[in-house]
Amino acid sequence: MTLTPKQRQYLRGLAHPFEPVVRVGKGGVSPSVIAETKKALDSHELIKIRVEGEERKTLVEKLAAETASEIAGIVGKTAILYRAREDDPEIELPEASTRS
Repeated sequence: MTLTPKQRQYLRGLAHPFEPVVRVGKGGVSPSVIAETKKALDSHELIKIRVEGEERKTLVEKLAAETASEIAGIVGKTAILYRAREDDPEIELPEASTRS
């Protein structure tokens, strides 16, 4: 599932008041960071993560791939990840617009 720009904007707005729940430090995207991110996504669907290091975008992309989530946005050291729950998703995304 790829998010549309409208959906990304909607998710960024929802995540604005959130605090980061996962921190990626010097160790990078380790198995424990992946497990913690999966657990947070299962609970909340939409989370903020804090990423330290030089290659932040690469680390966020790797973490998103490992957790089967989508990147809703990256601003500085903070990234927003989204993954809908399999059963009973809480967040309802705006429909993707179709142009005629």
